[in-house]
Amino acid sequence: MESGWAVVLVLGVIVVVGASVQRLAGIGFALVAAPALVLLLGPAEGVVLANCAAGVISAVGLAGAWRQVRLAAMVPLVAAAACTVPAGAWVAAHLSEPVLLAGVGALVSMAALLVMRGARVPALRGVKGAVAAGAASGFMNSSAGVGGPAVSLYAVNAGWTVREFVPNAQFYGVVVNAFSVTAKGLPQLTAPVWLLVAAGIAAGSVIGKALAQRVPEGPARLAVLLLALAGGLTTLGKGLWSL
Repeated sequence: MESGWAVVLVLGVIVVVGASVQRLAGIGFALVAAPALVLLLGPAEGVVLANCAAGVISAVGLAGAWRQVRLAAMVPLVAAAACTVPAGAWVAAHLSEPVLLAGVGALVSMAALLVMRGARVPALRGVKGAVAAGAASGFMNSSAGVGGPAVSLYAVNAGWTVREFVPNAQFYGVVVNAFSVTAKGLPQLTAPVWLLVAAGIAAGSVIGKALAQRVPEGPARLAVLLLALAGGLTTLGKGLWSL
């Protein structure tokens, strides 16, 4: 990681914003934070830090809602993700930085647009749909840090309500991010920076909870997705410019 207080401060702000929108809208840490973390730290470190933080935030949210998890529905999603996480980690380790930047930016932008449209895909229904969504999510999570949109699209096509989706998405986020971090290892950060990340997650969770009582869910999600799209397009542009 680059040194300097300015970089550390920006990193803290990114984590606070990502954690806030995740708590506010139920989705969005990786979509919002991953492009910024990749631009700040580079593709390898940025993606795995996004995996770490997203996993912790999901665990915090799951603590009070674990009884609502549909374990039977989660099995095909998690099993498929476990099979494709290593492939995503391999891709992330073997591509050049400009190609990875462009890839992360393209995946984030595409994912944000698909979720904004609420795309209806007949193939994303039933057990086969869960397997397809889990496989795509595992690969995207490990390679680009954004595994949530594929699961979100599966939930839309399976007819899940928001109340059903959130605890299951949090459970999935804990598991798939643990897979991704295991496959790639922890980012090389100093102890003070890790403490800053933890403080950012805590502060963002408090801010997001407070905003959630004042901001309607629909506009909040749209704002999250627009931020994600802007970050994805910026990362894509930097990657293409560097090729």
